[in-house]
Amino acid sequence: MADNEHINYKRIAVAIDYIKLNFKNQPSLDEIAGVVGLSPFHFQRLFTQWAGVSPKKFIQYLGIEYAKQLLKEKQSTLLDTAYETGLSGTSRLHDLFISIEGMTPGEFKNGGKNLVINYCFAESPFGKLIVASTAKGICHMFFEEDEPQALSDLEFRFPNAQYHQVVDTFQQNALFIFQKDWKKLDQIKLHLKGTDFQLKVWETLLKIPLGTISTYGAMAKSIDRPKAARAVGTAIGRNPVAFLIPCHRVIQASGNLGGYMWGETRKSAIMGWEAAKVSS
Repeated sequence: MADNEHINYKRIAVAIDYIKLNFKNQPSLDEIAGVVGLSPFHFQRLFTQWAGVSPKKFIQYLGIEYAKQLLKEKQSTLLDTAYETGLSGTSRLHDLFISIEGMTPGEFKNGGKNLVINYCFAESPFGKLIVASTAKGICHMFFEEDEPQALSDLEFRFPNAQYHQVVDTFQQNALFIFQKDWKKLDQIKLHLKGTDFQLKVWETLLKIPLGTISTYGAMAKSIDRPKAARAVGTAIGRNPVAFLIPCHRVIQASGNLGGYMWGETRKSAIMGWEAAKVSS
């Protein structure tokens, strides 16, 4: 992704922060454009190019009332049928089949001693990221602007693994998602380090459709642990694969976003971007 697109996301992130802080005042296009140092005309064009909708429409997607409306309209579908959707097509992200293979206890305990991990740095509509894979699938995908820090975070998770900076098929398939052409994707596989409970939560996250949201309580019910909402939240917070495992689609029952490992601004950006894709 070109450098100017990376700069564009930074401008969009500043705009989103401003919109969130001033949402109740319904800031005007001129006001938001001034915050990012652009004319209203250029800002409108930039924002619409990035999000697929106008700033005014995007503001709607960021509102708590919109989130509550989604929860009210989609909750029964989410719990009763969306988890069983399967491969109903290829035009949307949730139609992809993403399989999880948990690492062996030995791989889990020895810090990846016998693992060979390929990694690369890439651009996305939501900033820079690092994506890493083993011979079995994607094991790590983090948003991080600083490449040395990104590699350090990866090495912390697998201190004894062997590392090679090389792009492989698993990474390419994962990164195709950001090009918005789901038809080019082969089967995506994930090779994750986690407890049985964490793997179950992450697998359930994969079944939340694009443009739909759930709550921590609903997630707990869906895995037959209705009193484990807090534990579910902890497992979601330890998701090692950004965006592919859509932990950004889980919010508080009140409609508030809740936390996000890679920042609430980025969570807002992703949720709004996905809502725009569904609406269009």
